[in-house]
Amino acid sequence: MNTSANYLPRDLIGYGDTAPAVRWPGGAGLAVSFVLNVEEGAEFALSAGDECNEARHEVNHEVVGAQDLCMESHFEYGARVGYRRITRVLADAGVPLTLNCCARALEATPWIAEDARHRGFEISCHGWRWESHAGMPEAEERARIARSVATIERLYGRPPVGWHTKSSASVNTRRLLVEHGGFLYDSDAYNDDLPYYRAVGGKPHLVVPYAFDTNDMRFFDSHAFVHGDDFARYCGDAFDWLLAESREAPRMMSIGLHTRIIGRAARIGGLKALADRMAGRQGVWFATREQIARHWLEHVPPPASMKGVA
Repeated sequence: MNTSANYLPRDLIGYGDTAPAVRWPGGAGLAVSFVLNVEEGAEFALSAGDECNEARHEVNHEVVGAQDLCMESHFEYGARVGYRRITRVLADAGVPLTLNCCARALEATPWIAEDARHRGFEISCHGWRWESHAGMPEAEERARIARSVATIERLYGRPPVGWHTKSSASVNTRRLLVEHGGFLYDSDAYNDDLPYYRAVGGKPHLVVPYAFDTNDMRFFDSHAFVHGDDFARYCGDAFDWLLAESREAPRMMSIGLHTRIIGRAARIGGLKALADRMAGRQGVWFATREQIARHWLEHVPPPASMKGVA
């Protein structure tokens, strides 16, 4: 096993059979988090001064050495049409929403920040650009975090308390978030159905895991989802199973959405069908990720192994 300081240790045990004996507000067993990723304007584009064009959208191709008007137009759909279509469906369902925003995307669409403030959406930070941080030089990453936080605070009126890196974080990301201050949680993990603590920089830091399977990205990445009903059935099955498990131990479910993906006319029905399937079920708490984090921080103390950690 490589024990180099350049690698972080892994945890393959988690809670095991000893999940915290906590309930969500109202005695609910299952917390459901809908996350809408706002990335349009933060994708790699030569026209934005980036070193290349983004190659992943409705089709996978890359234009080299010239502005990719096809790719840019596909991303624009999310801001021009998809955002409003998705938020309308979730508003009708009475579901609170976390917007996972790339700061450069929010700068390109300041009206989304205004709409989020008006509707009471949480804005979590999805980095500056739509990019992985793995291998990013520490000084560069520190500057990216600071710039992202300042941009969101300027446009939204308050700084983000959550963070989620596109694809992989770096080995420094979590520490840099703690050093920056102001973050209640990050979602740079996919390894549990519950929040958990990590000791970072001498402090207990909360991780609120995300999910790639209950996520509309599967329309693009693996084509596991083709019809809107594929998304609704898969996510609905996960919901039913977690709800059943939550009678004995708390559970959390993350549902990832993208304005340019589920916001298309042929897919949006899947989101409505999922919301309808969840509606009226007992033992469910629909919440933003900030609400989930604050509840966990208030009701679940860090483990005894972190005693003495400031």
